[in-house]
Amino acid sequence: MHFLNINQLTSEQILDIFELTDRLRLRKSEPLLKGKTMILFFPETSLRTRVSFEKGISDLGGACITFPPETLNKKEAPGDIVRYLENWGDGIIARIPDLCKLEELSAHASVPVINAMTAHNHPCEIMADLYALRTLRDNYRELTYTFVGPPGNISRTWLEAAQALNLSFHHVCTPGHEMASGNHPGYTFHTSLDSVLPESDVILTDSLPKDFLTPEYISTYQITLDRMKQTRPGALLNPCPPFFRNEEVSEEVIASPYFAGFGFKKSLIYLQQAILIYCLSH
Repeated sequence: MHFLNINQLTSEQILDIFELTDRLRLRKSEPLLKGKTMILFFPETSLRTRVSFEKGISDLGGACITFPPETLNKKEAPGDIVRYLENWGDGIIARIPDLCKLEELSAHASVPVINAMTAHNHPCEIMADLYALRTLRDNYRELTYTFVGPPGNISRTWLEAAQALNLSFHHVCTPGHEMASGNHPGYTFHTSLDSVLPESDVILTDSLPKDFLTPEYISTYQITLDRMKQTRPGALLNPCPPFFRNEEVSEEVIASPYFAGFGFKKSLIYLQQAILIYCLSH
C-alpha cells in the first residue's frame, strides 16, 4: 500500500493507523523493521521529517539509504527507476516538490511509496498533528479547526484531513484565496479573522509567502495573544514549523499556554513508524 494523500484513506484506516501508533509508543524499540531497508530521498535542509523518519526506522531495527531528491531528476522514467530500486529496498520515502512524480513512482512500484512532503501536500505531518490532538482531546473530531493563511501544502492537507474525518474546517485569508474544497460541507471560507475566532478550537498556521509579508496582512491576520483570547475555552494554537515570530504568529502568543508546544511533535516519529508498518502489511 502507498501513502500519498490523507484523503486516499477511509476514516477507519486513519483510526487503525492511530491505534497502531498507540501501540508503538508503548513498545517503542521492538524490531518490527528488522531486515528491512528503506530508500529515502530527502534534501539536506530537511530537519524534523528526516530525523524522525531515519531515527524511527533505526529504532525498529531497519536500515536507511538516503539520497538527495535531485537524484530523481533524470531522463530515466520514474517507473524504470523504481523497478530497479525495489530489488534492494522494501519501501521508498520521498520528500520532493512534485506529487505527480511520486504518483508515477507508486504506479509502478511493488513496494510502498510514502509521501514525506511535496509542494502540494504534507500528509505525514498533518496525520501526526491529528494524532497528537487526539492524545490531548478525546473529542478531537468534534472540534472546529481554523486555518489562517493562503492556500499551500499545509492548508491543503488539513482540508484533506477534514474531508477524510468529516471535520469542521474554517479557512481565513484575503479575498480570492479560497481552496477547492471538493464540496466538503465542513469547509467554509472567511475574510474576517476576528468573526470566526469565537467558534474556533484549534488555530492552524503556516509560514507566509513573501507576497503576504505586508504590514496590512500581518495586522489583519497575525495570530496574537489577544486574538487567541477570543477563541473557545481550551483552544490551541498549532503553527506548522518552521514558524516565524512576528510574522504569521506573534512573539507573545508562542510564549503563551495557547501554543501547542514543541513536544506536540514528539509523536511524529511513532506516527511515521505506524504508516510504514501499515503500508508494508497492506
